[in-house]
Amino acid sequence: MIDANECFSPDLEPQWIAQAQQGDQQAFHHLYENYHRRIYALCWRMMADKDSAEDVCQEVFVQLWQKISNFRGESKFSTWLHSVATNIVLGHIRKNKTWIQRIFSIEEQTIEDAVVEMPECSNLDKKIQTLPERARLVFVLFAIEGYRHEEIANMLGMAVGTSKAQYHRARGLLRESLSE
Repeated sequence: MIDANECFSPDLEPQWIAQAQQGDQQAFHHLYENYHRRIYALCWRMMADKDSAEDVCQEVFVQLWQKISNFRGESKFSTWLHSVATNIVLGHIRKNKTWIQRIFSIEEQTIEDAVVEMPECSNLDKKIQTLPERARLVFVLFAIEGYRHEEIANMLGMAVGTSKAQYHRARGLLRESLSE
């Protein structure tokens, strides 16, 4: 058993994963503590809404608890977890698209609203939140998460050329916004 007071150590991660796969809640808690902030940041960047990001981030970790046994170690755990999180976020966006657009459309918010939601985030993160949804999703997946345009096109159900065009659109909008 791992001591609850131990700090995260990359050397201990495989042990925590194996123990979490056997139902050890303490080991899972260590994984949660290590990855929660990164997964929340991914959710927030993609969702552009603090409350939705919190809900989806929680859903990611519920799903992780239920499906951690599916992790086979064929990639880094962080890569696998980010893939799981991305798929959950995209599913949530698809399922709630009309609701999100009607209630929390970032295009209808001012930059000041975005700043109030996440005062600790960087200026670039604030500007990313103001991008139109498709451009924001492609930008986050490509520039921040490191997915290839082919993967993004598959995830978002668009042509590779559209993914590239949305990325270049996002870059142009960000460059313009940051130069103001």
